[in-house]
Amino acid sequence: MTDCIAQGQPLAAELVGEFRDSREVLDDTPELQRRFAEDGYIFVRGAVDRELAMAAREEVFGRLVEVDEIKPPAVDGIFTERSQRRELHPDLGGFWQSVNEGPALRRVSHGPELGRVVGNLLGEKARPHDFMFLRVSVVGRATNLHYDRPFFARGSQRICTAWTALGDIPKTDGPLFVVEGSNRFDDLIEQAWAVDYDSKDSPLVSILDDVATLLKKRQTRLLTTHFHLGDLVLFDMKLLHGTLDNHSPVGRVRLSCDVRYQPAADPMDERYFGPNPTGTTGIGYAELNGAKPLTEPWHTR
Repeated sequence: MTDCIAQGQPLAAELVGEFRDSREVLDDTPELQRRFAEDGYIFVRGAVDRELAMAAREEVFGRLVEVDEIKPPAVDGIFTERSQRRELHPDLGGFWQSVNEGPALRRVSHGPELGRVVGNLLGEKARPHDFMFLRVSVVGRATNLHYDRPFFARGSQRICTAWTALGDIPKTDGPLFVVEGSNRFDDLIEQAWAVDYDSKDSPLVSILDDVATLLKKRQTRLLTTHFHLGDLVLFDMKLLHGTLDNHSPVGRVRLSCDVRYQPAADPMDERYFGPNPTGTTGIGYAELNGAKPLTEPWHTR
């Protein structure tokens, strides 16, 4: 069976490609910008020091060991298929905010390594959003295809997402993918731009459930890789992306985080900044899938 499964469908080898690594041009701002404009993303192997990324992994999964969702040792990230989170932490949003604000995790997501890479890409000082998205995906789950702009369209128009692997993530474990060339799918981009992002309902911009059909129709590929601990992908708001299905043969939970960066000089969206950011829907970290116990269903974004 293929390692790459998207929304329940195995993908043929010709529909899958690898990210282009830009580590060798990290100090070349014009080349980074050229690649970003062309591809819609920048992929960097080992952007974050492995020890720092491992400390973040141990911190996050350690908190989930405490609520009986992850088996010890925490670093292995194996799901127990149980949870005591609701009993131990009735304020689920508050609990998840505390996990997202853990010092080891923030050292990765808001640290100088990511700030330098994004700053080199932008050609100016970068500022991360305070509100971040920690992703904890058990077997059987995936994030459907979507564009980011409907969720982050206020404030700066030059936002990019920094997605970091907090573990080795093989293709069986549901890593990030992007659709090659989708930053030029003007018809789909126009649909995404038209979404009412001011709505109190979190807009689910699911473009198409059948990934294989989309790839064949557009004569393109899904790009992904076997991620290593500390790998980084930067992508803009008009790149179609999602995750493969997690079908880890050992029950491993996929752990990653994504935080939005923007030029420090640009206007700020008040929803994503400050000590208690309200997030897209106004209820803070309670709106995120990660705030739910791992035993409970989630929405697809």
